[in-house]
Amino acid sequence: MTIFLCGFMGCGKSTIGKKLAKTMNVPFTDMDTYIEEQAGKTIPEIFAQEGEAHFRDLETQAVRDLSERDGIIACGGGAMLRDVNAQIAQDSGIVLFLDVPFRMCYQRIANTDRPIVRRSTREELYRLYNKRRGIYRAHSTYRIRAIHSPTATVEEIMKLLQTTKSEA
Repeated sequence: MTIFLCGFMGCGKSTIGKKLAKTMNVPFTDMDTYIEEQAGKTIPEIFAQEGEAHFRDLETQAVRDLSERDGIIACGGGAMLRDVNAQIAQDSGIVLFLDVPFRMCYQRIANTDRPIVRRSTREELYRLYNKRRGIYRAHSTYRIRAIHSPTATVEEIMKLLQTTKSEA
């Protein structure tokens, strides 16, 4: 089974994904790292040299590639915004939306090297968060309020997965 974790920048996809993969004894892949390895460039370099549209195309290819693997995939913040990406992910597994309040995300991303963060004000990021939140909800199989510790969130996800298994 493939589980795609989606949500806004800083919601904890990588941290929770690593813990979840360890708990489930399955591989973990950070989609942004995967894209960087495939492209031979960092994401800021891809944005600067080839633009955001090209990066989004690389995300779609990454979703296709990673949907063929079992394990936990921490998606980039924009990966599940494209309908095609969400459809590929849902067809191959489960998409979990890690729903975290903006203020928590912002505290985690404010001083990072993320291209969107560097070029945006707090207010612009807040508008982006609100715009994306509804899309994440629409494109996910389940929504998890990831407001507690990563360990507590992983426990909640495990309960959800057990419940869905027993209902199947």
